[in-house]
Order: sequence, then C-alpha cells, then structure tokens
Amino acid sequence: MELDKAIKERHSARRFRSRKPDWKKIVEAIEAATKIPLAGNIPTLKFILVFDKELIKGLAEAASQDFIATSHYIVVVCSDKKMCERSYGERAEMYYRQQAGAAIENFLLKITDLKLATCWVGAFSDTSVKNLLQLPEDIEVDALLPIGYEYEKGVQRHKAGIDTCVYFNIWKNKYMREIPKPEAK
Repeated sequence: MELDKAIKERHSARRFRSRKPDWKKIVEAIEAATKIPLAGNIPTLKFILVFDKELIKGLAEAASQDFIATSHYIVVVCSDKKMCERSYGERAEMYYRQQAGAAIENFLLKITDLKLATCWVGAFSDTSVKNLLQLPEDIEVDALLPIGYEYEKGVQRHKAGIDTCVYFNIWKNKYMREIPKPEAK
C-alpha cells in the first residue's frame, strides 16, 4: 500500500472478527514503530505484545472499554524515561512523549497497510496496567493498541482541513505573502 492511501484509510476500529491475525504481522508493525527519530539517538520505547486472554480482559477493564476484550492481541507502548532524563533533564518528558507519538503513528499506518485494524487507546488506569503487566514504577504507559481483523469496513472520520491549521510566517497569518517588516525607530 502506498503511504497516502494508508494515511487516508487509517481509522479506529472497535469491533473485531473472531479470526486471529498472524502475530508475525504485529511484530512487523512494531518494527515499523521503531523507525522513528530519537532525541539524542536514545531509544526510550518498549513494546509488550499481549496475547493472554486474561491479561487482555484485565487491560479492557483498566481502560473501561469493553471492545478491547474482543481483540486477539494488544500492543502496549511504554517509555523507559530514565535514559532520556539523564541526558535532557526537564525536557526529557517532551522528548519521550514525542517519540511515543511518532512510533504509534508508524504502527497505526503499518497495521493499516497489513489489512489489520486497531484503535489508539490512551485512557486507562496507569496503576492497573502497570500492576497487570508487572511494570516498574519508572516505566510510563503511553498507549494500548488492541489488534484484530475489523468486523465491518470502517472509514476515517472527517478531519479538519489544512486551511484551519496552517499559518505563514507568523501566528494567524493565513496568506502566503511577504509580511511588512516593522519600521525602525
């Protein structure tokens, strides 16, 4: 699939078929998620591929979203913030969050390319997820990504157009033209 097509087709799926995907395809999507820019070339991301049905049920409860329990796999995206904090101090959180977002988007696009479906879940009890997966305290949980074959073909919801979010040279300038320079005093 070409990139533009994957971008246009990517959407959140909340109903999955009973057919179980090949886990190797999910690993392929995780591999795509690792191909991101890294602040200082410091890899902070970790991925947990969950396939145990009891753990999946627990993650669905931690997120208060029943549809998650119908997935065959969940990829849990985590950030190991220690290394980034040593190098960047107070800016570290911004960097590892940016890395997580970039990785998740690569993952979503690759899942679409592989004809699988997922939904980016960011609302969950951090404590519950950490306890279920036996995560250390300093590991941040960034997202839950339940995966399966979509029950019915969905479509991407309408997104705001480019004309609502692009400015030229300065804030709120919607026109690409030269901005007069302030007169020197």
